[in-house]
Amino acid sequence: MSHPDAPFPTRPAREKKQKKPLPLWMETILLLVIALVLAVVIKSFFVQAFYIPSPSMEPQFIKNDRILVEKPSYWGSGTPQRGDIVVFKDPGHWLTDEESANPKNALTKALTDIGLYPSGGHLVKRVIGIGGDRVRCCDAQGRITVNGKALNEGSYLPKGTKPSLTRFNVRVPLGHLWVMGDNRGNSWDSRGHMGDPGGGFVPDDLVVGKVFALVWPLGRAEIIHRPATFEDIPSHP
Repeated sequence: MSHPDAPFPTRPAREKKQKKPLPLWMETILLLVIALVLAVVIKSFFVQAFYIPSPSMEPQFIKNDRILVEKPSYWGSGTPQRGDIVVFKDPGHWLTDEESANPKNALTKALTDIGLYPSGGHLVKRVIGIGGDRVRCCDAQGRITVNGKALNEGSYLPKGTKPSLTRFNVRVPLGHLWVMGDNRGNSWDSRGHMGDPGGGFVPDDLVVGKVFALVWPLGRAEIIHRPATFEDIPSHP
């Protein structure tokens, strides 16, 4: 006879049923969906691939080079800085119809939409002046000046290239940029659109992001840095 204070015997705990693994086909589809969602998120908020559509940025970039653009630098209060190479949407008929065309191949278009294939229909230029700057061409030595400081552009212009054959003296509106291609003799940039309604200026909100890497061809792959000449530009007068 058991003692009245002895604990009541408990029923052995039931073993938890192990979940059956997903079938291989279902697991593959799930992983593919997750990968696609991550690709879209990365493209929308972090990094996007583009290709160079013209020779306007030689020698840094050659036509059909593949580049990567990062977006976090311009989040919140971040804005393009002088010397940055930026990708931006067409401000208004800067591109030809052919350059603006979307991919015709369905697969290529789908890959572009999710960020797995370089996008076209955009422009790539270097920021020379930001909102409020006075940008002029040229001083007595033929150099472009920003707020009175002459730029030494020898590190990125093609050898023997003059900073500009087009003379200009502009005040960049707030919230806008003055952009130029490095291949100054073969770049249809802010200088070529001074007579347009927008005056050749690019609104900040059309900028997709900053170019930070050349990734193809592999033999020329490199990380892109802002040239030292854009340091210590004085405040606009």
